[in-house]
Formats: sequence, structure tokens, C-alpha cells
Amino acid sequence: MNLFRKKSPPLSDKVSCSAEREVYRLCPSWNSFETQFYENLRAEVPVLDACIGKIIRLCNDFKVVCGDKQAQKLMDDFTLNLHSGISGRSLNCFADMWLDTLLTYGKALGEIVVDSRRRKINGVYIADPVMLGVRRGKTPLDLKIIENATGDEVNIPHPELLLYSTLNPSVKHPEGVSILRGTPALSEVLMKIYRCIGQNFDRAGNVRYAVTYKPSDDPADRAFAKDRAQEIAAQWADGMSSARNGVIKDFVAVGDVQIKVIGADSQIIDTEVPVRQLLEQIISKLSIPPFLLGLNWSTTERMSSQQADILTSELEYYRRLLTPILLKIARTFLRLCGFDCDCEIEWENINLQDESELARANYYNALAESERTAREVTVD
Repeated sequence: MNLFRKKSPPLSDKVSCSAEREVYRLCPSWNSFETQFYENLRAEVPVLDACIGKIIRLCNDFKVVCGDKQAQKLMDDFTLNLHSGISGRSLNCFADMWLDTLLTYGKALGEIVVDSRRRKINGVYIADPVMLGVRRGKTPLDLKIIENATGDEVNIPHPELLLYSTLNPSVKHPEGVSILRGTPALSEVLMKIYRCIGQNFDRAGNVRYAVTYKPSDDPADRAFAKDRAQEIAAQWADGMSSARNGVIKDFVAVGDVQIKVIGADSQIIDTEVPVRQLLEQIISKLSIPPFLLGLNWSTTERMSSQQADILTSELEYYRRLLTPILLKIARTFLRLCGFDCDCEIEWENINLQDESELARANYYNALAESERTAREVTVD
């Protein structure tokens, strides 16, 4: 008896098939070209590019402060005339490019270019994340630069001059995570809606007419129906072409002639609600208040204030990522110039609302302090 024989499953008449879907698939491997995908995503969805641009312009406003007056003069000239790649100039421009790369790709890799003969910094260079990547070396704290195409290690003669930072790194993603991660699927649906809107307006928005001629029961009308239809079509085409040139011509016909607009009875699907739902998901991922993007969504003054506070905390986080990179460049410049003083990065307040809130808080603190002092004097 074959009790332990593996029985074949019975044949079923049901046939299952998987539906084809276009989804954005991201390769989890370290040498994937996911970075190029995020760049194309910013080009396809303008709201993503606008959000990143707002973050960069709101975040980057700083000054390098040194403890020595003579070093401060040299530092001010250095930050104003620093070469950032082939097109940028100034340390602020470098910070803009660095933060843009960090937000889009989740990582930013660069190098301080030093002239060893003249002992000065020629400029700073930001590498292309599509071409280069970072991988762990022999130890958990060892860092190696590799080529994404081949996986070969790149020989760095001066690793102490490397600049590297990541956005939201984790154990599974030590190279950082792009701020756009999670938005591709939503962006795909959003672009489908926009394409459908364009196609619907191509069909129904551009008004087209249907001219129908019905001959009567008279044998003469039926005999010359084709000729009359051709004449009506010619006269109608002449009237339409004349209207394009600014000449208005009336259309006169004899018999049963009906003129209707094609697609006038059908209604275009209202896309306001689904588009807003998708935009809310995308904007919440980037933590940008809708009113900064020109989106007139109903909101209260208290809600706007809370959204501004959330944006402020996000910008403070990005500033914490920029500060070590800027300090390394500034300290390298001071050491090459022979100064042993330290420096620090002073960030400006993010917006006027922060200054007003700070002034109001200082006023309340001073008022409370004066009342406390008055009570102590009264008691004494």
C-alpha cells in the first residue's frame, strides 16, 4: 500500500491570471540606478520639484563665524568666492547643491579640492550619485567609494578630504533614503489622472459638430441625397474655415438638417477630490504646508501655525545635516591658512514668524520677571 505516496492535486477548471500593472519598482541592491529614477520623477511631477526647491530656499541662510578678527576677514572672502563645481560660486551655493542632492538621492558625496603647492582650497566638488556609491569596508566603520556600474573600488589619495552625509540612514539602508521614497506609486496615479484629463479635453474640449441630413420621402430628394450631402459638407467646411480668419458666415440648408455637438451629452469626470487626496499624501511626505505651494485649501490660522512649526522642525533637521559638512570645509580652510582658532555656523531664523514669536516670548518672560521682582520688593 502506497500510503506515503505524494498525491498529485486534482485538475481544476479554473484558470487564474495576474493583471498587468505599471508600478515603480525600486531595486534594493547597492548598485541599482534608483537615483536616476528619482531625478526623472522630479521632472515629471512639478509639485515634488517645487517642494524640494522651497525646502532649500528656506533652509540655507547661514554665516561662518570665527574667533579671530583677521581669520574672519579671510573667511568672509572665502565663503563668498569658493568654487562649487564648474558652475557654482560661494559656500551658500555649495550648500544649496549639497542639500538638493541629499534630498533627491538620500546621500551626498563630495571632496575638498586642495592645491598642495599653494596650500589653499581651490574649490569643492560634489560627485554624481548615479555614478558613485558608498559601501562598507573591512570594518563596520570603514568607508569605501565604489563605482555603481562595475562595483570596483575607487582609489582615494586623500580620504580625509572626503565629504559624505546621508538622509535617514538605517541598518538596511546605510546609504540613506531619498525624501521621495514612497511617492512613486502615488505620482503614477496622479500622472494617469492628468493624462486622462488631457485626453478628455482633446475629445470633448475641442468642439466638433455632427451634421446630419435626412432626405424626405420624395423620390427626387432620395435620388440627389448624395449630391446634397456633399454640398452641405462643402458649405459647412467653408463656414468653419472662414471663422478661423475672423469672417462669420451663416449656414443655410433646405430640408431636415440637424447639427449637434459631439460629446455634449457626456460629462467629464470630476477629478478634484482624487487629485487633492494624492497631493495631500505627497505633500505630507515632504512636510510642506500647502499654502507655500499656492494651493488654496481651506485651513484655519491655528492649523497654518502648526504646519509652520512642523516645517521649522524639518528645516532644523536638515540644518543639522549640513552643519558638519560646512564646518569641515571651514576648518580645513583655517588650518591651511595657519589659524588654530575654531569656527561655528550661525543660522538665520527661518522666517519672520519665528522672530515675532521669539520677541513675544521674550516680552512675556520680561513681564513675568518684573512682576516677580515687584512682589519681592513688596514683601520686603
